[in-house]
Amino acid sequence: MPINIPDTLPALATLEKENIFVMTEQRAQSQDIRPLRIAILNLMPKKIETETQLLRVLGNTPIQVDIELLQTASYSSKNTPQEHLIKFYRTFDEIKNERFDGLIVTGAPVEQMPFEEVDYWPELCQIFDWASKNVFSCLFICWAAQAALYYGYGIEKYPLDEKLFGIFRHYNRIPSHPLLRGFDEVFYAPHSRHTEVLAEDILKHPQLEILSDSEEAGAYIIGDKAHRNFYVTGHSEYDPMTLASEYFRDLDKGLPISIPKNYFPDDDPGKTPPHVWRAHAHLLFTNWLNYCVYQQTPYDLERL
Repeated sequence: MPINIPDTLPALATLEKENIFVMTEQRAQSQDIRPLRIAILNLMPKKIETETQLLRVLGNTPIQVDIELLQTASYSSKNTPQEHLIKFYRTFDEIKNERFDGLIVTGAPVEQMPFEEVDYWPELCQIFDWASKNVFSCLFICWAAQAALYYGYGIEKYPLDEKLFGIFRHYNRIPSHPLLRGFDEVFYAPHSRHTEVLAEDILKHPQLEILSDSEEAGAYIIGDKAHRNFYVTGHSEYDPMTLASEYFRDLDKGLPISIPKNYFPDDDPGKTPPHVWRAHAHLLFTNWLNYCVYQQTPYDLERL
């Protein structure tokens, strides 16, 4: 949350110059406060695992957040109990007349398919179009980031020679950006994907900017310059053992899989990996909720 200080305090100019968010007394006294409405479209097969990961990072903030879990109607998950979906999830048709402060769309294990061949692609396009009018800020993760960039800007995804799998070093390219407030110049984040989007394709669009990238993993956080839509190509929300679970799962299935890079100590799958991206994950989601949603969204969502 911001610090509230007198409008004329000399420290104000210095703090603002250092990209520290402060709220003047005048703004604090006039600010209306209510819970944020955040929808999560969960496209992952193991929905309970993914919703737990996301709620963990969304909950690390003093801002009250009301969560609405969504699933597609055109494809039903086979890896999550139906009673769980019926009890806790709604479909797009059920919420399409509502408005939200934020929307998170997760990754999905369909990245090697052309977008148009994904069963729920027409429904997802409807949701993207609806969100542009009914959601203040969107956060797209991994495959959803690629899908949203393709739908909104025609940016293609390209297959990688081998799966990008592990923990990679990233750089804070625009430290003054609200989403990156408090980020170290160098930080770490997990990736697990077979495809990529290219920086040169992204930069052809003047509405977009690359906030963070990696020498090995490429463009990581992309944002539009209106600070409304963000595209994250990795999985900062992953638990410490998520990549290990993926690795052992593929080994058991006899699939070609390499040891996740920079993950197991000494590349020994018998050793417990350190959780070196936890602070970055919490800061990413906290910054998004605070600076890109809470501080900007209208009090009356009908004004969207």
